[in-house]
Amino acid sequence: MSNSTFGNLFRVTTWGESHGKALGAVVDGCPAGLALCEEDIQVFLDRRKPGQNKFTTPRKESDAVQILSGVFEGKTTGTPISLLIPNTNQASKDYSEIANYYRPGHADYTYDIKYGFRDYRGGGRSSGRETAGRVAAGAIAFKILATLGIEILAYTTSIGSVSIDTANFDSATIAQNPFSMPDSNAAKQAAEYVETCIANQNSAGGTIECRVLNLPAGLGEPVFDKLDAVISHAMLSIGAIKSISFGIGSKCASTTGLENNDSYEYDENGTIIKKTNHAGGILGGISDGDPLTFQVTVKPTPSIGALQQTVDKNGNNIQVNIKGRHDPIIVPRAVVVVETMTAIALVDMLFANMTSQLDAVIDFFKI
Repeated sequence: MSNSTFGNLFRVTTWGESHGKALGAVVDGCPAGLALCEEDIQVFLDRRKPGQNKFTTPRKESDAVQILSGVFEGKTTGTPISLLIPNTNQASKDYSEIANYYRPGHADYTYDIKYGFRDYRGGGRSSGRETAGRVAAGAIAFKILATLGIEILAYTTSIGSVSIDTANFDSATIAQNPFSMPDSNAAKQAAEYVETCIANQNSAGGTIECRVLNLPAGLGEPVFDKLDAVISHAMLSIGAIKSISFGIGSKCASTTGLENNDSYEYDENGTIIKKTNHAGGILGGISDGDPLTFQVTVKPTPSIGALQQTVDKNGNNIQVNIKGRHDPIIVPRAVVVVETMTAIALVDMLFANMTSQLDAVIDFFKI
């Protein structure tokens, strides 16, 4: 299987399967001298790990990360950083039944068509558990961005038909409810909705918004590696995410050019600013200095207990209800995945931007 690596100068390779001995990531291109320890990474993994409340899979994994290389005396050495996350609570027998049929909404059929073989234990490489490696690697990217004062915040904006009220937005609330919603009232309604889904052996989807603050202007290569194109690549590589939009997104289709364009003006310091940010902080594929904002949609968990129509490998039409330990909703655990993949993409673009002007190269190498 090729293409398990994301990035050019800051490169992340994830490896491992849901029910293998372990999974993890290798980060290549991290500069030397960054203070880094396992606790720095663990805090992000703890936000993603399963079994934390009744709205997540009951699979219990500590997701305790180990740094195997690339760090010496508390600082990165500039060499590849290898990260290991052992699997300790596999229940592979739960999945033996699905070896002979294709689960609706999963990659079972497409993996069989492509490779002629699939790891049916929890989906193997196509499992959402693969994102643990991304989160571990993204925690390192987060630390790099923090040294530059760049902040990333993601949160749930809707679950099913329940949406947050922006008038009630409170970032402190995000960590205080199981849905990562910045609106406590919406979180209560979301709980009722998901409870109904669980009672019906069904699942729920939703949307996540991400904001990046203090991002400098000038990031992004203006043809094939536009900043929004690279972020879209990062987001759509997450298995549960089905779409992405920037700024006001699809709403721009119902506006006129005069309404959609962000007008410029000089502030009291003589700095050029935009009066609005409909573009979401990106123009022509390049960051413009405004907050970078985008939204992603997350599909409902495909593994559900309700009866579904499918086929087996023997040519039969059959009905199945999926057994095993599954999240009734993926959205809350995906929030930190969105944040960390955004961090990985931005660090890679920042490093690429260092050579976009000759003066910057001369300043760096000036003796």
